[in-house]
Amino acid sequence: MALRKIMHIDEEKCIGCGLCTKGCAESAIKIVNGKAKLISENLCDGLGKCIGHCPMGAITIIEREADEFDEEVAAKHLENLNENKASLEHSHVGGCPGSRAMAIQRNEKRGTSSSVSTGDIEIKIKPQLSQWPVQLKLIPEKASYYDGKELLVSADCVPIAYPNYHLDLLKNRAVAIGCPKLDDVNFYVEKLTNIISNNDITGITVAHMEVPCCNGIVIAVNEAVRRAGKDIEVNKVKILINGEKES
Repeated sequence: MALRKIMHIDEEKCIGCGLCTKGCAESAIKIVNGKAKLISENLCDGLGKCIGHCPMGAITIIEREADEFDEEVAAKHLENLNENKASLEHSHVGGCPGSRAMAIQRNEKRGTSSSVSTGDIEIKIKPQLSQWPVQLKLIPEKASYYDGKELLVSADCVPIAYPNYHLDLLKNRAVAIGCPKLDDVNFYVEKLTNIISNNDITGITVAHMEVPCCNGIVIAVNEAVRRAGKDIEVNKVKILINGEKES
């Protein structure tokens, strides 16, 4: 061990958005249980390129006793990550038939409404989903169903927590659903940047839960709009854990 400069993560400030992982050339940072973690001391070069990628100011460079940076180990680590990524991409060649992109056409004469009955009162709600698939990892980067519509980027807990999701948020919008805590936010940024760049999207609504880690999906949308270089308004909707929409 040696006295040297090394990164430090303030877990109180970290929201687990994952953007710092993009700035680390050695991929020494990983999101674990919703917080950024240094995988190993010998993977950190102490140069601090990750600092500017943290929107919360949770990363600093400090001087302390630590294992020295090992360039050979770091190179091997990156090689293993790239091999695993290539293997995963290869395993998805052809894809699942359920991930085939399609616009949903509804026949108004058909009984496609869901009904809720309480005593003598029956409420029917028409489904508002207009495309398939919906998961951010599966949706195409270019599709006709994006054009002329707003895009709803939704944390996957929102439809469960918010009872008026279909009528208040999903209606007349294309949708992309993901979990910023469990998924790679850097992937979200890249995918959303391409979707915004390649389609005629009129606006974006990002729906997220009140929990801190869910802010990652808001950050991803804002960064994607910035990278795409389009003048698109982003409307933020926060859903409380009790199922209410924050006013």
